[in-house]
Amino acid sequence: MFCAIVSGTAPASVVHEDEQLIAFCDLMPINPGHLLVVPKKHAANLAELPEETGALMFPLAQRLAARIRRSPLPCDGINLSVCDGRAAGQSVFHSHLHVVPRVAGDGLGFPLHVDVRVATRSDLDQVAGLLRAEP
Repeated sequence: MFCAIVSGTAPASVVHEDEQLIAFCDLMPINPGHLLVVPKKHAANLAELPEETGALMFPLAQRLAARIRRSPLPCDGINLSVCDGRAAGQSVFHSHLHVVPRVAGDGLGFPLHVDVRVATRSDLDQVAGLLRAEP
């Protein structure tokens, strides 16, 4: 689907386009103004996304979030979200960044309501050790 939008063979309500990225309105918006920031070069997930491209996505999302806030669209806040993998809610396997205007009481639950526990320092240190960059 995103490939068709990027190639221009599918319609999209585009709000930004440059050499690397395209941003357009989500077909199933959480709220009006829900945008997707999409790299033009296919990357199914974050692991495939070149760092240089990823580094362009967040600043564009910031500018788009500011535009949303200045617009007449209802907006009490903004969520930026990347779903990476099916278990994380990814349903379109072309990496993309959601820019979601939020309105109080819109029903999207943040923080997520899951059964969590406070981690021990030992647990956190163990995880940090597993994730530190290798020498």
